[in-house]
Amino acid sequence: MTNSRVLVTGGSGFLAAHCVLRLLADGFQVRTTVRSARGAGRVRSMVAAGGGTDAAGLEVVQADLTADDGWDAAVAGCDYVLHVASPFPAAPPAHEDDLIVPARDGALRVLRAALRGGVKRVVLTSSLAAIDYGHGPRTAPYDETIWTDLSGRGVTAYAKSKTLAERAAWDFAEREGLELAVVNPTGILGPVLSDDYGTSVGSIALLLKGGTPVLPRATVGIVDARDVADLHVRAMTHPAAAGERFIANAGLMSLPMMARTLRDGLGDAARAVPTRTIPDWVVRIAAMFDDDLRLSLSMLGTPRDATSAKARRVLGWAPRPPEEAVLATAQSILAHTARES
Repeated sequence: MTNSRVLVTGGSGFLAAHCVLRLLADGFQVRTTVRSARGAGRVRSMVAAGGGTDAAGLEVVQADLTADDGWDAAVAGCDYVLHVASPFPAAPPAHEDDLIVPARDGALRVLRAALRGGVKRVVLTSSLAAIDYGHGPRTAPYDETIWTDLSGRGVTAYAKSKTLAERAAWDFAEREGLELAVVNPTGILGPVLSDDYGTSVGSIALLLKGGTPVLPRATVGIVDARDVADLHVRAMTHPAAAGERFIANAGLMSLPMMARTLRDGLGDAARAVPTRTIPDWVVRIAAMFDDDLRLSLSMLGTPRDATSAKARRVLGWAPRPPEEAVLATAQSILAHTARES
């Protein structure tokens, strides 16, 4: 067991729980935050579902991103902080500030506590949404030098929240001399650890249920949560990661490609997965009346690719193929559903 202690914010979240699992497997002492006392049991249940152990290495404490209370105590004695927690709505919020303010202010609360606590480095989970929104047609892949243009067309409240939170974090780190690294993931899939698995994984669950009769020809970058957790640990410990952003992307897949992967890989278990597609213009019209479809509009048309060459080159990161992430997600959903029934 290493003597290093790591704080992971939002331990009951999908990605945060995978970060906790990876850190425990690597021998770190882990402390994680939950918003309410009942979240502690949920974290321990997720860790157990992932095959981890909390006997000696895991501590769960209460701290909410919308309040100052608890953050100094959460950071106390920690060498590193992984700030993973951030709101990700299933539908657009009533007002964009409902998403922007807690994301930005929450990040700054954690960074201030980390500075007061004297941590060695903070790794912030941002998003590709802080990079690839608001731009015109582009053939070259997006990289870490690019930022979302908040004045551009089609910038969602979520993209604004991630961009403004990350910008605020970099400004704070530079001003206060805090060591910071940032991970910018694409759509995160991977083994589920509970029945609350968020928007990206939910799309695979919807396909398995045959919840939509036809598929938009939407394309998105995919990465496995286990590989994003791995990148967080590399960004936390590698000397060259300080002051750098790292895109986490294993590759592009369209919804029809995901459907075909599920049918080929799961056989009869994927019999409800649709294969027919719907034209883009139909999706655009239907999105006027459907929040779920509205979220997919940015994925239509020319695929927005992003390169993870920097993470591979600088940190030696080697993610699973996107097809493997899709199948692992589906297999875990099916297994979880079987246990619950």
